[in-house]
Amino acid sequence: MKYLLDTNACIEVMRRGAVSFVSKKLAQVPQQDVVLCSVVLFELRIGVERSTNQQALLQTATSFLTRFSILPFDQTTAELAASLRVQLERQGTPIGPYDLFIAATAVAHGLILVSHNTREFSRIPGLVVEDWQATP
Repeated sequence: MKYLLDTNACIEVMRRGAVSFVSKKLAQVPQQDVVLCSVVLFELRIGVERSTNQQALLQTATSFLTRFSILPFDQTTAELAASLRVQLERQGTPIGPYDLFIAATAVAHGLILVSHNTREFSRIPGLVVEDWQATP
């Protein structure tokens, strides 16, 4: 495992398919080097539940999700997330809880986070972020 996809990277692939920059980069990386986490799965499921076309979106999401392993939000990740949250609060630079959980998962597993949200994630010490949606 090398990369953890953030929710926005997953949505980009599901919306734009093979023409997206994220899809093109995914095609260059061995599939076993890319994972998702349970928090991303949670956020994607919220999108399905909110959709006016739930059945079609669920089918698209399910097809996409079957390509990847899903890392759980475990004890190590929870403890790291708590530490990071307090550190960011003390610096006056907190981030949203779901992004914090995703970032902690990446750091705990030594993964590069693939996200278009580089501004928020840049606050996390020890987190490496790549933006695959940026034009090459």
